[in-house]
Formats: sequence, C-alpha cells, structure tokens
Amino acid sequence: MRYTIRGQRMEVTEALRDYVEKKLSRLERYFEAPPESEVHVTLSVTKGQQAVEVTIPLPGALLRAEEKRDDMYASIDFVVDKLERQIRKHKTKMNRKFRQTGTSILFKEEAINGNSVSTLTHDEEDELELVRTKRFNMKPMDVEEAILQMNMVGHNFYVFANTDTKEMNVVYRRNDGKYGLIESV
Repeated sequence: MRYTIRGQRMEVTEALRDYVEKKLSRLERYFEAPPESEVHVTLSVTKGQQAVEVTIPLPGALLRAEEKRDDMYASIDFVVDKLERQIRKHKTKMNRKFRQTGTSILFKEEAINGNSVSTLTHDEEDELELVRTKRFNMKPMDVEEAILQMNMVGHNFYVFANTDTKEMNVVYRRNDGKYGLIESV
C-alpha cells in the first residue's frame, strides 16, 4: 500500500509518519494480495483533540475510519483497530460478492500463523437484516426547511426532495454541530 499522510493545522513529523505506516501495514495481512491503492491519512488537531482519518479505496469497496483522542498515537492505534474490525466483519460478504462476479477474492480466508483471521459467527453475518421499512410522501422543500424538519424530528439526517435541484438530497448534522448536504451526481 502507498500512503499519503497530511496534517491539518499541524506538522507531520517523520516519527509520526513512520508510526502511521507501521501501524497501517498491519492491515496487509488480511489481503490476498497487498492492495495497490493509495491510503489517505489525515492527521489534525481541533480543540485539543488529536484526530486521525484513514480512507482506503479498494476495488468494489471503501474502508474508512476516524478517531479522536487526547493523544495522536492513541488515535492512530484506535483507528487501526476500527479498520481491522471492519475487515473482519465484512470480509466474508465481500469475498462472496467477488466470487459471484467472477473476480478474485479480496481478503484472505485462511488462518495466519495458525490463528484464525476471521472472528465472524453466523449471527454476525446476518447482522444486515432489514427490520423496518418506512414510506412517506416527500414534500419538495429547500435545504433550510429540511434542516428544520430534521431538528424537529430529532434525527441526525433527513432525506428530502430538493426544490432547487428537483433531486433527492440528504442533510445531516456533522460532529462539529454544523450541517452537511449530500447530493447525487
């Protein structure tokens, strides 16, 4: 894997860069072949919190995790743990998808050094069970009204028909308390 490591409101030292690369290289053991994709890492400091955001684009998938802690090295450790859990949780489903399309599998299925890589149980595989479906008429509205509606129902996101673009959009509340808009392309 190739790494692009950048800092926001901070300088990325060589020691920090080496630590990120060393920790993220642990993920390579989960892949059949080391991915050729570029791993994007953003290190930042906001209000005393040391944040790490990692994005790994893979063929047919995207691994992404973010962590904020008081210590940058702890943030890096926790974000790698999150990525490992994502891989272990989804590898069976993703490999099944790749087999169905006739392409080679992405993740290793065999044990590494005598230890099982996967900790999936049958119950975890069925975790994506749909338990509820909602239907409702979408009243066209502008972004500001959608934010008001979202706040009134007490949710973190709201799907609406945008009067300006005539498209389905989503507004959401960001971690910083501000709002974001998702538009289709």
